Formats: sequence, C-alpha cells, structure tokens
Amino acid sequence: MLAGMRDQWIRRRTQLTNAIRGYAAEFGVIAAKGVNKIEALLTRIAEDETLPKLAKELFAQYRQDYARLQMAIEKIEAKLMAWHKHNELSRRLVKIPLDRSDRRLAAGHEGHRSGMLSDPVEIFSAWIGLTPKDHSTAGKTRLGVITRAGDESLRSVLVVARLR
Repeated sequence: MLAGMRDQWIRRRTQLTNAIRGYAAEFGVIAAKGVNKIEALLTRIAEDETLPKLAKELFAQYRQDYARLQMAIEKIEAKLMAWHKHNELSRRLVKIPLDRSDRRLAAGHEGHRSGMLSDPVEIFSAWIGLTPKDHSTAGKTRLGVITRAGDESLRSVLVVARLR
C-alpha cells in the first residue's frame, strides 16, 4: 500500500509539473523538463512583472500544491525506508545484484521458452522487462527498446531500489 500511494503521488506530481510547464509556455516562460527544474520556473514566474495578476495568483496556487505533494512524497518515502530497515526480506532482496556477473538468479532457467538466452540473470531480467529487446542475427548485436514485459510494479520497485 505504501508503494502504491507513493506511485500515485508521484504521478500526480508529474501531472502537476506538466500542467505548470504547459501553462507557463502559453505566457512565453519556458523551462526544461524535470522535477528539479520546476521550482526555478515557479520562482521566475513569481518575479515576472509582465504576467497578468490572475495568472500569477493561479501559479502561486500551483506552487502551494506542488510543495504539498513534494512534502507528502518525502514523508511516504521516509516511511518506506523505515519499513525497509525493519523488514528482513526487503533488506535481503535489495542485496540481490542484477548484473550479468551474478549467477544466483537461476530460478526458472530450466525449460524456459527462449532458447536464445543462456544466462539466468539475462532470462530473469528479460522476464520482468529490465533489458532491451534483442534483434541480433548473424553475430551482429542489435538491441531494441526496453520492453514492458512482466509485472510493472515489480519492475518499478526493483528500479527504484537500485537507484537508492
């Protein structure tokens, strides 16, 4: 439930930052993409004397909403980390390396449908959608995009856990 709530709030924050960026562009105030760029954009908007008063008021409301969401996300992440520190299974899962050099993820290797993959880590990574799609032939390696195979929430949790 904590991870689901965090994901929901992050989606809301993304939606809010996209709206702020889009409305700002209508007034000619442009900023780069990224959550870390939104505070600077809102500061520039607050200091811009050419914007209409009503627009500045609405952007101020967006700034409050953004700050509230950011604080909620930080609190839920702190709760997640506290839970993680007290949960042995979670701590053990984070220790699993997800690179090619590790051979401990052999689960499901026997009888796997793909005859192309021989590395158990490669099979596992492909199964949950962490590796690019392979279009290789005749010794020429051609990797495509990262597929969206497997369980989206599992993939998300694994990616976020590796970034921390």
